[in-house]
Amino acid sequence: MAPYKRKSPEEILYSIYQLQRGRLKIIIGSVSGSGKTYHMLEEGKLLKHQGIDVVISAVSTMGRAETVQQLGDLERVPSIHWLKDGKEEKDLPLEALVERNPEVLLVDGLAHRNRAGARFPTRLADIRYLMDQGISVITTINVYELAGVGEQIYEMTGIRAEETVPLNTLELADEVRLIDVSPETILKRLEDGVLGEGAHPALSLRGNLGVLREVSLRLMAEGVNDSLEKHREAEGLIGPSGATERILVSAQYHWNGSLYIRRGQQIAKRLNGDLLIVTFLLRGRPLTKDQQVFKRSIRKLTERIQARFEELELLRLRMLPTMLVRYAIQNNVTRIVMGHSQKSRWQEKWQGSIASRVLRRTRNIDVFLMADRAEQEGERVLPVRPAVKMAAEPFHRLTGRELEQRIEDIRRGTFKVYIGAAPGVGKTYKMLQEGNLLLGRGIDVVIGLLETHGREETGKQVGKLTMIPRARIAYQSTELTEMDTAAIIARRPEVVLVDELAHTNVPGSLTRKRYEDVIQLLENGISVITTVNVQHLESLNDAVEQLTGVRVRETVPDAILRMASEVELIDVTPQMLQQRMREGKIYAQEKVNQALESFFKIGNLIALRELALREIADDVDERLEAWEREPALRGPWSRREVIFVCVDTGPQAERLVRRGFRIAHRLKAEWHVHYVHCARMKTAEEQKRLDTLKALTERLGGVMDITEAGSRRHLYKHLLQRMNDMQTTQLIIGQSRRPFLRSLFSTSFVQYLLRYARHMDMLIVAVHTQKLE
Repeated sequence: MAPYKRKSPEEILYSIYQLQRGRLKIIIGSVSGSGKTYHMLEEGKLLKHQGIDVVISAVSTMGRAETVQQLGDLERVPSIHWLKDGKEEKDLPLEALVERNPEVLLVDGLAHRNRAGARFPTRLADIRYLMDQGISVITTINVYELAGVGEQIYEMTGIRAEETVPLNTLELADEVRLIDVSPETILKRLEDGVLGEGAHPALSLRGNLGVLREVSLRLMAEGVNDSLEKHREAEGLIGPSGATERILVSAQYHWNGSLYIRRGQQIAKRLNGDLLIVTFLLRGRPLTKDQQVFKRSIRKLTERIQARFEELELLRLRMLPTMLVRYAIQNNVTRIVMGHSQKSRWQEKWQGSIASRVLRRTRNIDVFLMADRAEQEGERVLPVRPAVKMAAEPFHRLTGRELEQRIEDIRRGTFKVYIGAAPGVGKTYKMLQEGNLLLGRGIDVVIGLLETHGREETGKQVGKLTMIPRARIAYQSTELTEMDTAAIIARRPEVVLVDELAHTNVPGSLTRKRYEDVIQLLENGISVITTVNVQHLESLNDAVEQLTGVRVRETVPDAILRMASEVELIDVTPQMLQQRMREGKIYAQEKVNQALESFFKIGNLIALRELALREIADDVDERLEAWEREPALRGPWSRREVIFVCVDTGPQAERLVRRGFRIAHRLKAEWHVHYVHCARMKTAEEQKRLDTLKALTERLGGVMDITEAGSRRHLYKHLLQRMNDMQTTQLIIGQSRRPFLRSLFSTSFVQYLLRYARHMDMLIVAVHTQKLE
């Protein structure tokens, strides 16, 4: 609505109603026993401590000691007990609650169905009634209790909820928080009898728990993305946020149209992105019989893969690039998928190519040009189930190297990572909480390094844990401290807690980064539980800068996260995080306003939260595939991919390397980074840049080749020959920003490849700039 437009009486009444109405917060988990009730009660106690009037009713602790302990001194309004098939159920006493009129009610089981004769048939209806009376509600639900999602889960795991709520129930909530728990943690709770005897047998399978967890993470990410887009729209920001992928396929009613759509579908699946398809028609020109056939085929395909399809009219064919780019910008597209040009060199000189004109007009949007391999390979191979890996021959005698490797794996410590979207979400708190839990079970746990940042609640969680004194290191004219890795190894605990995995050690330390210390501990048979924020992952460095405007300097290679036996996300809503900030629970009071106006802006927190949810969902999917379970949600990739990344010494080179790694990792592909130097001597600055790029590539697990070309004239041919020698299937390069007039008289590298590398897919990565309307 325009800011100066007078509100109608209805709008004014609705705004007043919203002011008086209670708030709704939903805590969602992947499975019963994930800790939803525990965290709900913990939040209730925190609100009560702040002077908010909180009561509980129809809360199910299931007799779990940790959860019962959280009840504390919270006031209970007795629920209505009744039996269903011999099992006790609890309904909300609506009249008693309205008479008591608390500010906040804590209640379990959002999907609960009430007894016959109750005022409302469902708990959801009860909650809406209480909210209309001005009572705010915090409640819990499992992901499989959401209609729609539940059917998908049933097909994949055989788990079905007795009662469900509509999927759009989450849209009613002011806040939705996910309690993320790894399959290993749930299996341990089952083994310890914490979840009771009523657990579904399918929950004892690690793969099923992985599916439930991934669905939860992706569902949350979608909801957060909607919030992010609304926020960006309100702020006047245009173009993609960078937190999620949105793939646009440009396909005509032609025999290869379905191939482009299938490839777009593969990319969208592997990158967990949305898929849009657009086709352009010349106004007034009727479709031929062949085009009508292709249209029906393409429409059926788009419906089957549940993609969004639009047909747009053109006045002239030359308008297609402009219309395509405009459509992409309007729909926050991150990548356009289209075919290579089929024109000859002279036709392109005279008429231009659609691909070239699209590239000239795009900003902040990558362009993926799909090779036409029909001549060499026949029609494009569609997704198929990957061949099942053959189990190792049980009678095979291990070689000395294999035996050594097995022994090394057995001796190695277990590695667990708590990851969050931002500082202050509660990673350290949770790590200490788990440390005390393990200590209570008789496991030797110590604190290797702890950073409380003066947070009183976190400091209290140290409990009875022993802290290993830090090593003192002289640096310049002062003395600084670091984790004493040698002392921990000498002490030989079973588990060590190490905060802030991405930390860079003081110059003069034996290792440069804290994650290198952690690797040493693991190699010495000591298990490690650690913490890190999502923005510190190396391959997300560019995405984080695009989202927040902040370039994070301290990073951790993605391979470190893949080493972990367990990765758990600590999810906190942006509203909760900002509230913690205002209360001085994250930074000192003098830094609060500055933080809220910069990194902790609501838009940044929403975007980082979505990034964290999607990253952990991807990690879960990788683990599902590693467990050789059939239904990995992203689907398999059907052909061998070889990724070739071309870099120069410009400022976008790191971005290309990270993009190459992320794509190669998702596609399970080989990847090569290549730099070609011309005949003249390298300057010291150039050598320094190359060393930096090589170090980054190696940190991400790749290899960078540096070769020489006799002259700039031979540079393009040299690179193309290298690509062909490596049987490259996908090339990654940066967009050329050469002025248009200059391109008329000399060929850029991108133009050269558009003409001579049509036999391989080409991803041309955009230079990102933040734009305001």
